[in-house]
Amino acid sequence: MLSSTLARRTCRSFCSARFHLRSSHNQTSSQQNAEGPKTTHFGFQTVPEESKESLVRNVFDSVASSYDLMNDAMSLGVHRLWKDEYVSLLNPGSKGPMKCIDVAGGTGDIALRLLDFARERYADRETTIDVVDINTEMLKAGYTRFKKTMYHNTPQIAFREGNAQALPEEQFPSNTYDLYTIAFGIRNCTSVPDVLKEAYRVLKPGGTFACLEFSKVNNPLFGAVYDQYSFSVIPLLGTILAGDRASYQYLVESIRKFPPQPEFAQMIVDAGFTTGGMFEGKGGAWRDQWNGIASIHMGVKL
Repeated sequence: MLSSTLARRTCRSFCSARFHLRSSHNQTSSQQNAEGPKTTHFGFQTVPEESKESLVRNVFDSVASSYDLMNDAMSLGVHRLWKDEYVSLLNPGSKGPMKCIDVAGGTGDIALRLLDFARERYADRETTIDVVDINTEMLKAGYTRFKKTMYHNTPQIAFREGNAQALPEEQFPSNTYDLYTIAFGIRNCTSVPDVLKEAYRVLKPGGTFACLEFSKVNNPLFGAVYDQYSFSVIPLLGTILAGDRASYQYLVESIRKFPPQPEFAQMIVDAGFTTGGMFEGKGGAWRDQWNGIASIHMGVKL
């Protein structure tokens, strides 16, 4: 409890800032509240942290039905090559069946690639994947995709609604998974450190964290061309193909707000993972795709 003197001082401070004082608040929390709510970015906009989740949910509600089509259009199909490289590096099935979790797995394209790779390369039909997404419409799209495959209604695939920043312990116990994948999803989360913390928690010792995400282009000339394309063409494609310019404008802006490769690699280390050296390439913490338009980051829980 606050002392009466401190309470009076705090109350005066809060009244001037138009905040309601509760007797259980200590001086530190009072000062933080007086400064206003915590903020984060939604594209290039600054928004209250508690608003971002619903804003992102609205974006993906809007684009879910056309998400795969738009990925092809935006990247001219190149995203398929990046995803194939991602799965090839992970080499699922090479060490026997695995229990996997694909977070922000949405339409299920990464999960399907992982299962197909394990089956075709290693005759593995025991690897299982929990596809997790916060967005119901994206999960519906993934479920529809898998109804057309041999994996439908088998133990190999499950779709679960969940928040990457706070996976419920009862559904996603600690030390459960061999592989955690997240592709083109982590930049949309409000707190990347919280996502990494949860990834570390649910992985078994020896488990692998693998993230495919848009990153920072490392060639200035190529970067200028890429920026021109991103901000001019992609929102226009969103208008033509999906009738939704605003959502694709956000997606372009969200890429520019994501940390550069060395900074994100350090965040992975700070979460407890062991990575390669802090450089790009074989033996490094990340591998760039197409001059850094996208990057693959990996870490191991020891």
